[in-house]
Amino acid sequence: MKAQHYREMSSDELQMKLDDLQQHLFDLRSQAVTEKLENSKSIRDTRRDIARVKTVIKEKSSAKEHTAARK
Repeated sequence: MKAQHYREMSSDELQMKLDDLQQHLFDLRSQAVTEKLENSKSIRDTRRDIARVKTVIKEKSSAKEHTAARK
């Protein structure tokens, strides 16, 4: 998923998406251990999605701090 799509989400939605992605990554790693993982690329893709979500959350929090400091 593109970062622009994540930027359109609210903070609560981003946090829920992050939780979902982390659970999905856990499931993928479990499948990898039991050798039932069909596509190993999905682990990398999920890790990158987690990084994107975390980046957008950080951008939003720093933007709030920046606007609060101006007032």
